[in-house]
Amino acid sequence: MPPMRLLANCLLFFTAAASPLPAASQSSQLPTVQLTAGIHVITAEVAAQNPARTRGLMFRTSLPANHGMLFIFDNKAVHCMWMRNTLIALSVAFLEDDGTIVNIHDMQPHDERSHCAKQPVRYALEMTQGWFAQKGIGPGARLGRLPAAAKQ
Repeated sequence: MPPMRLLANCLLFFTAAASPLPAASQSSQLPTVQLTAGIHVITAEVAAQNPARTRGLMFRTSLPANHGMLFIFDNKAVHCMWMRNTLIALSVAFLEDDGTIVNIHDMQPHDERSHCAKQPVRYALEMTQGWFAQKGIGPGARLGRLPAAAKQ
């Protein structure tokens, strides 16, 4: 192969290898559910088992509009979230079994402080920071179409 063509192929390879992944290819291939929050529809990836719950939204650089991650825990407890290796600011809503929001916390990237539910819950929904506030959704509001959890 002529030296200039070899150089061009090497540059093309290194440019492609160094390019950041588009947001769509950052998804974790988890199943999704469609939740409702009043008139709003949320597409949520479902993290119902470890290691998906442990990884959460770590290393993502963005979320599409109205997308988030629904965490389903094995037991009803005062679950806490943190932001280790999480690159985007998120809001987390802790949910009762019927979808009622107990409390919401805004969380900053890389913050390892715990953000906890105010009472025992089985669900948490992470969305882009400010999503709940922008939609006028707060504690006491109820999300629809929540999948059933394995109750123990």
